[in-house]
Amino acid sequence: MQKLPGLLVVSVLLAGTALGLHAQQGTFRSSVRTVAIYATVLDAAGRLVPDLTKDDFEIYDDGKKQPLTVFKTDIQPVSVVVMLDTSGSMTANIGLVKNAAEKFVIRLLPTDRGRVGSFSDKITISPTFTSDRDDLIRYLHDDIDYGNPTRLWDAINESMRALSKEQNRRVVLVFTDGDDSDSHLSLDDVMHRAQTEDFMIYGIGFRSNVGGNITRPDPGLRKIASETGGGYFEVRTGDGLDESFTKVANELHAQYVLGFTPVTLDGRLHKLDVTVKRSGMTSRARKSYLADPEK
Repeated sequence: MQKLPGLLVVSVLLAGTALGLHAQQGTFRSSVRTVAIYATVLDAAGRLVPDLTKDDFEIYDDGKKQPLTVFKTDIQPVSVVVMLDTSGSMTANIGLVKNAAEKFVIRLLPTDRGRVGSFSDKITISPTFTSDRDDLIRYLHDDIDYGNPTRLWDAINESMRALSKEQNRRVVLVFTDGDDSDSHLSLDDVMHRAQTEDFMIYGIGFRSNVGGNITRPDPGLRKIASETGGGYFEVRTGDGLDESFTKVANELHAQYVLGFTPVTLDGRLHKLDVTVKRSGMTSRARKSYLADPEK
C-alpha cells in the first residue's frame, strides 16, 4: 500500500446445486498418512468445472506421480478471516469495499466460520469465529478501523494466527489497493508459514485513484495466492469488486478434495503439481507441502 503524501452473483447454495456437489459431509484435513489438496478447476472460459472424476487428476510429489487415495466432491466447511485494507488511499472507496465484502459473507454456509478484520498501521480482527452472518456484517460495517501505512504481510500473519486452532479448511481472504509499506514480517516469512502450516490465501487487488495517482496492488499477493492454492483477482474499477468477492465464495464451495499418502516423511518442503488430463482445463492447488513426521 502506498502512503498518502496477507461465487458470478448467485447464491452459493444454488451454485452448489448447479455444480452437482453433494451435501456437506465433514472436514477433511491433512495428517501424517494423507496429504490433503483442494483444487479449483476452470475451463478455457474461466468457468468452474463441476463434473470431473478421480481419473481426471494426476498428482506429482517432487516430480513423481502419486496414486490418489482420496477423492471427494462434497462441500467442505471453511474457516475464513476476511482482511480489508483501510489505509489512507482507500478513504474514498471504503464503502464500496465493505459492500463487496458483504457479498462474500452472505454466501458463507451454516457450517462455515468467519472473522472480519482490517489493516493499516493497526491490525484488528473481530473477537471470535462465528457462523452468524449478521454478526459478521455488523462488524464489517460498524467496527472496521482506519489508519495510514499498510501492514499487509503482518495482517496475513495475524489472520493465520487467528486460524491456527480451527479444524475447518483455513482460508485468508485479503483485499488491498497497494504495496506493503510498514510490516515487521516479509512476504517470504508469511509465505513459509502458509506453506508449512497449510493455509490457503486468496487476494483481491484494487487499483484506486489517489489524487490522480493510480495505486498498484502488491505483486507479492498474487504470488502467495498462487503458491497456496488460492486465487488472485485484480480489479480496476469499483464495478468489479462485488464479482470478485462473490467468485471467491463460489470457488471455496466448489473445490475438489484430493489426497495421497506420502512415500517419505523427511521433514522437507516438497513440491506439488496437480494436473487435469482433460484438454482446455486448468487447476489451481497448493504447490508444496511439508512432509512432517510429527504432524
